Amino acid sequence: MTERELPKPPSGLRAAGKRLWTTVAEPYVLTPGELAILEELCFTKDETVRLEKAVRELPDLVATGSMGQAKVHPLLNELRLRRTLLAKLTEQLNLPDMDQTIGLRAGQRHARTASLARWNRREDGAAAS
Repeated sequence: MTERELPKPPSGLRAAGKRLWTTVAEPYVLTPGELAILEELCFTKDETVRLEKAVRELPDLVATGSMGQAKVHPLLNELRLRRTLLAKLTEQLNLPDMDQTIGLRAGQRHARTASLARWNRREDGAAAS
């Protein structure tokens, strides 16, 4: 069996994005569509790390609005949006757990958990009889 060639990380990724790329690309064989999602995920990860650093360096989390009112600093909203995008891209990538051969979508994971809970209740009821 020949060893597969790992896809190279896209140019322009920073440390966090490169780490994420390697963490995902090494153990999984990805389709071109999954590689495109992974690329976007890695760049988003880098942006998130930069925003988190910028927020940590802020002297205050409150900024002054155009009318002199106190308002939440705009970087906090941008950071929230990036974290939401990270979660959506990760879900879209749909990687399997280590004990699965294919990944389950969020609805499938929920249905599986509910089904297992129902079966466990049935087994508990049968054991009590």
